[in-house]
Amino acid sequence: MRNAGIIAMKEFKSYLASPMAYVVVGIFLALTGVLFASSSSTYLETSIRGFLQSGVYSLLLLAAVITMRLIAEERKLGTVELLLTAPVRDSEIIAGKFLGSVFLLAVMLVLTFYYPILLKMFGDPDWGAIAAGYLGLFLVGCTALAVGLFASTLTANQIVSAVVAGGILFALWLVGLVAGYLPRVLAGLVNFFSLAFYFPDFVRGVIDTRGVIYYVSLTVLFLFLAVRSLENSRWS
Repeated sequence: MRNAGIIAMKEFKSYLASPMAYVVVGIFLALTGVLFASSSSTYLETSIRGFLQSGVYSLLLLAAVITMRLIAEERKLGTVELLLTAPVRDSEIIAGKFLGSVFLLAVMLVLTFYYPILLKMFGDPDWGAIAAGYLGLFLVGCTALAVGLFASTLTANQIVSAVVAGGILFALWLVGLVAGYLPRVLAGLVNFFSLAFYFPDFVRGVIDTRGVIYYVSLTVLFLFLAVRSLENSRWS
């Protein structure tokens, strides 16, 4: 996986050299800061629950923006042919692109650590619940990045890539609403495919292994689809 690591560092450095990354991070921090400051749970419960419950939506949206250029830009610039003929496997290309975006996600989340630090200064927060919340947000973010990367392999247009990724993500998030109108057996099956079904447990401070397995499995699934989509590009 040495090649994947090289690609990951290259992508992360390209993020740092691009104003788009700073705009995305700035928007994320501004939105989450407002959510954190305006939530009643911040003051009444000394928790980041308000930030997590609403901040996840901005994360889903911005993940589509972060990943829209990863493969689509290569197609637009015509460099994807060079990438595909390089002595690297398609899986290494996708893994490297994905890890580069995960590094940026990690930076975004680390920059929000001053929220719990503020809570510590003025109260006694539950650090276990905070850690569980961040874990859930990170897992959802990784899944969103995998979906966005898959969408980026489908087109050379970055805007189309972002729209497709956003559509898939919000469909997966909102599919749980359908469950409320279905019989209990079907509702359980539908909820299994909902991004929103397990996240509330993390917000409450509960690390459910089923939720961890679900998000990791969904991430791996969309990375696999991205690899297959990239493989198909060799013959199109």
